[in-house]
Amino acid sequence: MIAKAKAKYLRISPQKIRLVTVLLKGMSTEKALAVLKSMNKKGAVYLEKVLHSAIANAKNRGFKEDKLFISKVTADPGPVLKRYRAASFGRATTIRKRTSHVLVELDTKEETLSKTNKGR
Repeated sequence: MIAKAKAKYLRISPQKIRLVTVLLKGMSTEKALAVLKSMNKKGAVYLEKVLHSAIANAKNRGFKEDKLFISKVTADPGPVLKRYRAASFGRATTIRKRTSHVLVELDTKEETLSKTNKGR
């Protein structure tokens, strides 16, 4: 892992973000940004912001953007906001407004190759 970025307490359910994260694992950052821009999902907007942040963190450490790829993307559940809504027969039902925490980790191609070759 070279750089990582987190976004916490996003007002979208983790299930919706995971629909997008499945596509991004192992992709280069340039290709992932292109895919996210063309995608018609709300989670893509959040992931694009987090990915830009992770790329900026890698650049601050002195790595070039063209050699980076996404090594890990997770969308974990955050706290749930519970609200109540009127239902029939005088009852109240709960509405769960879910939040999520997103983590993006980047790696370089050379570093992963050197890690695998050390064991041989």
